[in-house]
Amino acid sequence: MMNAVKLARGVSRIWLLGGYAFLYLPIVALIVYSFNDSPVPEAWTGFTLKWFGLLGQDEELMGALGLSARVAFFSATAAVALGLLAAWTIVKLRRFRGRALFIGMINAPLLMPEVIVGLSLMLFLVSLQHLLGFPRRGFVTIWLGHVLLCLSYATIVIEARLRELPAQLEEAALDLGAQPWQVFWLVTLPLIGQSLASAWLLSFTLSLDDVVLSEFLSGPGATTLPMVIFSRARLGLSPLINAVATVIVVVVSLGVIAASLWLARQGKNKQENPA
Repeated sequence: MMNAVKLARGVSRIWLLGGYAFLYLPIVALIVYSFNDSPVPEAWTGFTLKWFGLLGQDEELMGALGLSARVAFFSATAAVALGLLAAWTIVKLRRFRGRALFIGMINAPLLMPEVIVGLSLMLFLVSLQHLLGFPRRGFVTIWLGHVLLCLSYATIVIEARLRELPAQLEEAALDLGAQPWQVFWLVTLPLIGQSLASAWLLSFTLSLDDVVLSEFLSGPGATTLPMVIFSRARLGLSPLINAVATVIVVVVSLGVIAASLWLARQGKNKQENPA
């Protein structure tokens, strides 16, 4: 019996290590080859940092990185704000006309292929531009598409936390004389802060990584980083792409570590001070 348990544990560990290797070894290889002195990614000729120095001279790549970062920031912020309102409506308002339709529309971007969403948005925005002269395809249209995509994910994350929130806390605040808006700002919002941060990070990552919607909704002079990478990859991989990818991996990893430490500290404080 003990031998069977040990065998099962050994197999589980092997599968776990294999899964991690499958996910992260390509990223490690990309980071390693970003320090390769050779312009040919497959041939290692020595260690160098010159590709990171040349990043600042590549105006197209840096411009695309800046655009992607701005779009991701504003998309994540708008998605969390709208997702909070949507989640609050779903959880707190149990009965209202059109509730099923409302929930279906919130979840629709999760079920439909991005190609369909991008094509429909492009046709709608082009028709709107012909009618009103606004908006022109560029930053605004990409931002609108990314907000639509991220809104669904943000709503699900925030809704899950709101459903777990004890109703007695809000009822106690109301019994003590707090106004509904005070209950929301002083009781509910701090309690769901971790879910808001998680939803923001998830939305930021989804927006930064998206290429399908960006391809449909971008215009002249508005090219995101994934679009530039895909276009250059057709001509062969460049060490500059490895370098910018390494920078993104490092920045995102530091952000995730900082957020994880903050969330862990918040959870520890709640356990030590449950009141």
